[in-house]
Amino acid sequence: MKSRSRRQLRLTLRYLAIALVLIVFLFPVYWLFMISFKTPDEIFSSPPKWWPGQIQFGNYAVLFKDGDVIAIWNSITVSFASTAIAMTLGTLCAYALARFKTGGENLAMWIISQRMMPPIAIVFPLFLIYVWAGLVDTHAGLILLYTAFNLPYVIWMMRGYIEDIPLELEESALVDGCSRWQVFWRVVVPMARSGLMATAVFTFIFAWNDFLFALVMTRTEVITFPVQLTHYMGGQSNFWGKIAAMSVLGSLPVMLTVAFMQRYLVRGISLGAVKG
Repeated sequence: MKSRSRRQLRLTLRYLAIALVLIVFLFPVYWLFMISFKTPDEIFSSPPKWWPGQIQFGNYAVLFKDGDVIAIWNSITVSFASTAIAMTLGTLCAYALARFKTGGENLAMWIISQRMMPPIAIVFPLFLIYVWAGLVDTHAGLILLYTAFNLPYVIWMMRGYIEDIPLELEESALVDGCSRWQVFWRVVVPMARSGLMATAVFTFIFAWNDFLFALVMTRTEVITFPVQLTHYMGGQSNFWGKIAAMSVLGSLPVMLTVAFMQRYLVRGISLGAVKG
């Protein structure tokens, strides 16, 4: 009986600890949502009001009225397009590295080393090239930049996932008459589906959260969500209602993407991603 009561006590304490951690991590999210529905008086009230006296959507209405939500659409367009291109090219390159040992043993390490380059070191030379090429403040320019920046990460991750696929499956398909392309699309891609989804989610998030490249390479036409947020912050005052509302709207695409891909993430992260 004593051992059983001890186990129950440990289980209760464990659940309490989990609940405390959840409260600590989820409170900023809750507070962000509440601010987006508050009036200016409620936002700056002291002591603070933990929930708005009346739900109002004025902060959201201003964003749509002023056209600021176009920044979220720009981020969606650029992030999804660059992720799709990077995943397509990166998976093909990873397959060549994993199965044909293209470039020898050190090429993969050289590729991932390009991802470690600090963006601040290359953003201004790239800006001069973009000015010359007419790609500043264009969707194509940002898509090209994000694709190039995320491609090494995709190649490195997908190489590990593909190496986990038994080579015998591909050899059997080749013996049955499949071409190398058919083997890739019918055997490798389905087997690496979890890895593909996990890598795509993180690649999308990297592109979505980028601030430096979007700040330097855009002006007015292709402003992205992180850059748009800075427009509500000034030296004299900050528009906290608009900041909160824009943050909520900007968080929804990422939250929906992660929720939709959730069943692939745990399995995908635990596969061959750590192999060198």
